[in-house]
Amino acid sequence: MVKTNAVRVLDRLGIKYESREYEVDPSDLSAGTVAAKIGIPPEQLFKTLAVQGDRNGIYLAVISATEELDFKALAHQTGDRKVDMLPLKEVQAATGYVRGGVTALACRKDYPVYIDELAEICDVISVSAGMRGLQVLLAPEDYIRAVQAKVRNDYKKRSKLPLIDLCSAQTDSETGNPGG
Repeated sequence: MVKTNAVRVLDRLGIKYESREYEVDPSDLSAGTVAAKIGIPPEQLFKTLAVQGDRNGIYLAVISATEELDFKALAHQTGDRKVDMLPLKEVQAATGYVRGGVTALACRKDYPVYIDELAEICDVISVSAGMRGLQVLLAPEDYIRAVQAKVRNDYKKRSKLPLIDLCSAQTDSETGNPGG
């Protein structure tokens, strides 16, 4: 297994997780595709978006693959007048990660992290392990604690999917590790 800085953070904190590798298609880095490749519902795969406010700088917004970020609502939460995606050419310098591998775990700086409340109804979520081709599955409360995320319900545009049964992956009953 590949040990990224993000995985090392989880190890150091004693957080149980499962790594899942997948083949990267540079022409399709979408979160939905990654979810299919690692065998989980897209609602359980959380993408990390690097955004920048006009007053307060860079934030990380962590939302389900099925959601879209509501920039205006996030700006309201952060005290900015306006929030936009961080330009792609600046993402690696700011976070230490390339597009498709951004994670709040072991980010270059401790940026404020906002996570969608949907994560809390899931038994297991998947986030990038800090590189394309590797995801980690873990309990949402462990992730929230590890990155000191603020849980919000009002900064993303809700999908039209029902919330019932969205997050159905279970943990391995013998090991207690996340898994499907």
